[in-house]
Amino acid sequence: MSTTQSERLRELLEPLVSSQGLDLEEIEVDSVGRKRVLRVVVDSDTGADLDQIADVSRALSAKLDESDAMGEGEYTLEVGTPGAERLLTEHRHYVRAQDRLVKFQLADGELVARILKVDDDGVDTEIPGVKGRKPTARRLAFDDIVRARVQVEFSRKDNKKEEEA
Repeated sequence: MSTTQSERLRELLEPLVSSQGLDLEEIEVDSVGRKRVLRVVVDSDTGADLDQIADVSRALSAKLDESDAMGEGEYTLEVGTPGAERLLTEHRHYVRAQDRLVKFQLADGELVARILKVDDDGVDTEIPGVKGRKPTARRLAFDDIVRARVQVEFSRKDNKKEEEA
């Protein structure tokens, strides 16, 4: 997809997504055979439920139908959320990932740690203890993080807190 089309789609769709209380995270146009698929990824600090996804999908579909942003050809609109193993690319993504286990690619290697706190300069993390060892704290500056991706956990730390209460 050309940068121009991506920018046009973002300018067209972002106000609608924002009016629904969501952030427009990603826009992607793929060709699948003769058809095109427009994937729109939305999220918010509290997540997005199915009703919000349906509402924003209807609003985007109506707006796209009245514009020529997708051209004359047939396409399918897919609206969803980032998914369980989302890549963290914006400050707000790190904030939303607090208390989650994250795999960090650093300039000097890899690290899997739980995000405890986020500020303007970086993240405070807790590295899980292994084989009976206590967890350790580590501060990571955003400048030192090459990539960060949320990890899937079947028994998350916050779920254990809720079960104990």
